[in-house]
Amino acid sequence: MAEGAIPPFEGAREERPCVCGQTTPDQPLIAALIVIPLTQGLSGLRELGLRMIRWRVRWYWYAVAIGLPLAVHLAIVGLNVASGAGVPSLTFSSLTTFLMVFAVRMVNPADGPLGEHPGWNGVALPGLQGAGYSPLLATMILAPLVAGWHLPTFFLEEGGLQPSVLVAGLVTTMAVTFWYAWLFNHTGGSILLLVIAHDVEGSIQYELGWIVMGVWCAVAIGLVVFDWKSWRGPAPAEATTVLQPAYEGESRVR
Repeated sequence: MAEGAIPPFEGAREERPCVCGQTTPDQPLIAALIVIPLTQGLSGLRELGLRMIRWRVRWYWYAVAIGLPLAVHLAIVGLNVASGAGVPSLTFSSLTTFLMVFAVRMVNPADGPLGEHPGWNGVALPGLQGAGYSPLLATMILAPLVAGWHLPTFFLEEGGLQPSVLVAGLVTTMAVTFWYAWLFNHTGGSILLLVIAHDVEGSIQYELGWIVMGVWCAVAIGLVVFDWKSWRGPAPAEATTVLQPAYEGESRVR
């Protein structure tokens, strides 16, 4: 093994190629680029672009976006070791490889981070919040939709028909959706921070199961309970999309 390489562990989840009927990570982005011009016009595309490059947030939100997924991974590893299930495997063999993969995923629209969040968090969530739904209710509507969209990918997991994979996959995805919605609203609608958080979260692959589901559910519940006021109050203006009545054939975004 090369110096500096990270040794593999049992229980790794291998990446599988796309098959017929499987969703692809860029579908939400493609949908956003189709729907926005039809419903919001050029102003909607401009707003989406600004959200995707919105980097002027307080420094500690970068620390949260990176630190929380890493803390979740550490908790999963610890619980796996304590239960005798083994240690999840990192999907990279060295720090250099990790940084290269991280950088590519940041700009690759065919990958999950950049392919998903412009649609789910750049269009769907702001639209629901702009329609008068609280962040909590909007996320409760969005989470099952995101989980359902991911459903075909869970069947590609080893033992995908087992409840520990299928149920855990759906529930985990809904819980993670609460984390992304919370981060989106607290960073003024920054998709960039979500892409960073998703990139970090996807750096370590593990078998879906009850431990993963439990940790992410604890995170989601904690975010709701300890920040209840922000979930029940109106969403920040920067994280909402309010369609105005059509004017000269084009919808306006406020």
